[in-house]
Amino acid sequence: MTESEIYISNTNEAPWRSSIRAAKANLVPGLVLWGIGFGLVLGYYKSPFVHAGFEYLNFIRSKIGLLFPILITAVCGGLLPFLYLRQNTQLRSEYQLKNCIFLLLFWSYKGLEIEAWYRLQAIIFGPSTHVFTVFLKMLCDQFIYCPLFAVPLTVLGVSFNHSGLKLSPILADIKSGGWYRRTILPTLIANLIIWVPVVCLVYSLPLPLQIVLFNLVLVFFILIVSHIEREKQKK
Repeated sequence: MTESEIYISNTNEAPWRSSIRAAKANLVPGLVLWGIGFGLVLGYYKSPFVHAGFEYLNFIRSKIGLLFPILITAVCGGLLPFLYLRQNTQLRSEYQLKNCIFLLLFWSYKGLEIEAWYRLQAIIFGPSTHVFTVFLKMLCDQFIYCPLFAVPLTVLGVSFNHSGLKLSPILADIKSGGWYRRTILPTLIANLIIWVPVVCLVYSLPLPLQIVLFNLVLVFFILIVSHIEREKQKK
């Protein structure tokens, strides 16, 4: 999940209808991201240049430890989207310094959370990149971790940022009832089309490099999201 969604569901629409329309809207961006992810994984195993790039990042990781997933996720999930969206004059008022600080803090935490999750998966299922192990990790990732924790937390973070860092609109929406069904479920279903293949690619790399691939794909994902949102603003 990311700082923004490719398709924002209409809360007045039935969740299943919203999910179907969102999945259709995500199909083409999903194909682009699958290609990027597949190319990076293939490059790691087949291209000396790409392999060397991954190994250099792994070398940096070995030097700074847990600071690495925190910093790389803060930059890819928070700083780069903020700088990109700030270029849009229509959105500039919504992306001020306080928003940048929040996004950096939020995605710093997410980096630590995702790193902990990948390590837990490696403890439970082992570090193997065998296809069956990858499949088991994907199932736990997409059908346990995401619906129960990752997606709701990310949606709350996105909503908090878009509300001008105000809690009252979010609390009012939750108290109105059916928040998970109206907001989380359509988002969760819509993004499965993108993240199931991507997560499989992530788990096909050695554990130290999984957070790297996640963030490289995350950059492109958010740029696509941002481009779509900017196009909406022009209409």
